[in-house]
Amino acid sequence: MGRKLLLTHIDVPGIQSYSVYKAQGGYRSVDKALKSMSPDDVVEEVKKSGLRGRGGAGFPTGMKWSFLAKPEGVPRYLVCNADESEPGTFKDRYLMTHIPHALIEGMIVSSYALGAHTSFIYVRGEMMPQIRILEKAIAEAKAAGYLGKNILGSGYDLELYVQPGGGAYICGEETALLESLEGKRGNPRIKPPFPAIAGLYGCPTVVNNVESIAATVPIINDGGEEYAKIGIERSTGTKLISAGGNLAKPGVYEIELGLPVEEFIYSDEYCGGIANGKKLKAVVAGGSSVPILPANLITKTIKGDPRLMTYESLADGGFQSGTMMGSGGFIAFDEDQCIVRNTWNFTRFYRHESCGQCSPCREGTGWMEKVLYNIEHGRGTMNDIDLLWDIQRKIEGNTICPLGDAAAWPVAAAIRHFRDEFEWHINHGQEAQSRNYGLAHYADPLEVVTES
Repeated sequence: MGRKLLLTHIDVPGIQSYSVYKAQGGYRSVDKALKSMSPDDVVEEVKKSGLRGRGGAGFPTGMKWSFLAKPEGVPRYLVCNADESEPGTFKDRYLMTHIPHALIEGMIVSSYALGAHTSFIYVRGEMMPQIRILEKAIAEAKAAGYLGKNILGSGYDLELYVQPGGGAYICGEETALLESLEGKRGNPRIKPPFPAIAGLYGCPTVVNNVESIAATVPIINDGGEEYAKIGIERSTGTKLISAGGNLAKPGVYEIELGLPVEEFIYSDEYCGGIANGKKLKAVVAGGSSVPILPANLITKTIKGDPRLMTYESLADGGFQSGTMMGSGGFIAFDEDQCIVRNTWNFTRFYRHESCGQCSPCREGTGWMEKVLYNIEHGRGTMNDIDLLWDIQRKIEGNTICPLGDAAAWPVAAAIRHFRDEFEWHINHGQEAQSRNYGLAHYADPLEVVTES
């Protein structure tokens, strides 16, 4: 049984309330931090833990905090990114729904570490139930003396606010989020300056994901070094995974980083295998924006090693044969699923969510959607495959924010690993309307590449 840090008490009746959460040891990290640690001490513990951003980028959290500028007389802000717009990802929503005080506690500790006296939780506008839950939790924490003036007699003040977003994928990008939080259109900013220098209202700001902030609670409670003992290599601690698609047991799982992908998919402790006794065809491991992999490459690397649920192992082989941990949106596809239709569906989403600020993304996502529509609906030509490849290549790396990359990578990976399925769609346009290509060779044993 894997160790759990964030979801330990998730099944305790009433854990959503302050009284039950407190009775289970809640807010100990706030007591410890404010009474016996300096802000720099808290930052140092987070550095020791090796915690990496759980929103998708995987950047070391403690290092990100250490970049925060601290000019005299200028306020600093902590903003929690609870937008969670990445298709296939729902673990932050789960955490906010079932154990909201874990996030509130993490916000207090993190704000103290950063010297922020006003902090915000920016929540996707469609998540109104979660917004109400968080507002109630904040009111409970404030009534108990954990928010407001002179918290626990420490002299530290903090006000915490929940801000609904407009429901735009682009506002998951930190600078677009800050623009939205300021009441403007959610367009990404050109960087530099980075938010650590000029963020919210032009002041030094840190933007962290829900899970990243919640993880600071066990880090402060148990110490950064203890947290770093969980996991392997530079992938330390536990990770929440949103498991969806054609799995027997979809849901949110907390895993110790380093768990074999095969065990995560097939063991009864986790996903319980593929639903309805079907075979695995492909997996999107970290949300819709990361490269899709066929079954034989998601369970083993091209060198024949077991693929692990870590930042390093999932990325082994680069984009030629690997993928990314991303936001942990783990989507499994069984043998009956159509890769062309899935790729078209993803591209429709990115075309719709593009802010339109950058020409390669604004125009390119529209073209990719049209070309994929034609292929999916029996009107494609062989030249379309190369056209798709050319369009995605001209989008990647040529936009202000990563949405362009997020739109390009799924298309590139689908063509790279499933080109024969695209060709079959084009050569069998009418037949493809009534049946799918099937499993083909995507689960065949790999021809292992050995280093000479």
